[in-house]
Formats: sequence, structure tokens, C-alpha cells
Amino acid sequence: MSTNPTTNYPFDAIFDRMLGLSRQMDNAFSGRAFGTANATRPQLWLPPVDTYETEHAFVIEADLPGLHQENIDVHFEQGTLTLTGRRGPTLPAAEQGKLRVYSSERLSGAFSRSIRLPEYVDGEKIEATYSNGVLTVRVPKLAAALPRKISVAVNASDAKQIQG
Repeated sequence: MSTNPTTNYPFDAIFDRMLGLSRQMDNAFSGRAFGTANATRPQLWLPPVDTYETEHAFVIEADLPGLHQENIDVHFEQGTLTLTGRRGPTLPAAEQGKLRVYSSERLSGAFSRSIRLPEYVDGEKIEATYSNGVLTVRVPKLAAALPRKISVAVNASDAKQIQG
């Protein structure tokens, strides 16, 4: 058995402690930190969301695998875009104890994500599409907020001539 020269602990003991910590973190983040996860205790599910800006719009993309389109709601109110939804159970219902679960990591339940947007968006023209488990919401900017080129006029009477 090899040992770490700085601590005199066997590598096996360090590895065992690392595995134990990893298991505890897995349990904490999977909803089983204080017992078995069940339907009476809400599970924390926040789908990952990307938000970015293009020249003409703000775009929000959310990963919502396994959701049916009818279980997704998109609302815009007072400059805040809110995505809500619900994913049903990922495991089939147990029929008189016939289901043996070896691993259950996919969370189910309700979620809600709110994204505050600038004042210069056009809330009347928001578009949402759902394809391959990804919700894409496009929030266009108001025309007044888009960059524009302003031409500079030259007044001929103010122009100075250089005589030589």
C-alpha cells in the first residue's frame, strides 16, 4: 500500500473519503439528502437557460427535455419574461411492487424561470418555438432602440475656403 509522503495517509483511505464526499454531494443535489425523495416533497428543477442578444432581438433558449408543448407556458409582463411548466414523473408507476429502481436522477415537477428584459423590447411581437426539447423565445427590440446611421449635412455657407 502506498502512502502520501506529506500526510502519511494511505491513498486508499483518501480515495475512500473522496468517494464518500462525492456520494453525499450526489444525494444532496438529487433531493435525497434528508431521506428518500418522494412525491410529497417538491423537487428542485431549474432547466438550463441561455439568454443572448442579437442586433434585432433578445433570444432565450431553455432545455426542456421530456416536456410536452402543452405543459409549457410563456408570459411577458412589465418587462419580465417568465417560463413555467411541469414535467411528469420520469419513471412508470409501480404496479404492486413490480418496479425495482436502480437509479433515478431525472427530476420531475414544476419549474419557473423569470428573465428581466430591458424596457426597449416589443412585447407584442414575441415569438416562441419548441423543437427537439429546446424552447426558443425571440423578443424583438423596438425600432427606436435599434442602431441607425445619422447622416451629417454640410452647410455650404459655413464652409471656410482656404485661399493661397
